[in-house]
Amino acid sequence: MSGAGGIEGVPEGVRPPPKDPMKGARGVFAATLILEAIVVLLALLVLPGSGSGSTGAGLGVIIGLAAAMILASGLQRRPWGLTAALGLQVLLIVASLLFVPALTIVAVAFVIVWAVLVWMRREVARRMAAGTLPSQQE
Repeated sequence: MSGAGGIEGVPEGVRPPPKDPMKGARGVFAATLILEAIVVLLALLVLPGSGSGSTGAGLGVIIGLAAAMILASGLQRRPWGLTAALGLQVLLIVASLLFVPALTIVAVAFVIVWAVLVWMRREVARRMAAGTLPSQQE
């Protein structure tokens, strides 16, 4: 459902911003997923030192999660891209609890990061719909 100017979230009668701010948000989401994949792969360095999790399953879970995050970063332009990224956060938490306890701190840190990113996206969407973004002003 596109509103004025073809930018989703802008109701009719509200001046749309000259550029879609959600494109920038999608770029931030993709970059965050790449950064998260790197951090998850760095967990491989501490895996041998941790008693539980230094199994083949733990190694496979870490590599699989990192690969899924890299793939999901390329899917952020899709309407369901953010949902996929948030689903990966749930998988990261589950993996940290079941397979690789060394990922728990990483999982908690990135859950906080994603909560802030989703809050910022909602705030931009709210302001865009109200017509109060600086780029929507005369």
